[in-house]
Amino acid sequence: MRSSNASAPCRIDWRPSRWLTAALWSLTVLAPLSLWASDLPGVLVWPLALCAAGGAAWSARSHQRAALLSIVVPVEGDVTVAGQAVEAFTVTWRGALAFLSWRDGAGRDRRLALWPDVLDPATRRELRLVMAARAAVRIAGPVAP
Repeated sequence: MRSSNASAPCRIDWRPSRWLTAALWSLTVLAPLSLWASDLPGVLVWPLALCAAGGAAWSARSHQRAALLSIVVPVEGDVTVAGQAVEAFTVTWRGALAFLSWRDGAGRDRRLALWPDVLDPATRRELRLVMAARAAVRIAGPVAP
């Protein structure tokens, strides 16, 4: 068991989720099948099935080829994503899934999902602790006038 410093930053190396990639590739097959099983006229099924398969394949391929990101979340100071400081960094939890959102240097809103195969339990706990500490630091103001 390793001990950690309470003020050490949380470091996450994000990579595309294999689970999400597999789900997106399965949509490449399932989307056209669902159109063929529907009551659409045959003239509409074929073009829509091709569009659905193409869109699902494009989505799966783009997720699979996404660039690796290094995210550093300190207790105090700026959060960095790929070495760039970001603003308005938040983490939302839905069970074992973590959804990160921030505003980059150009003012664009960015979002990222951390699936359980990307974020192991130890790092998940570390991220929860750091975000709780960041909230406590933000709430606590100066004590003396």
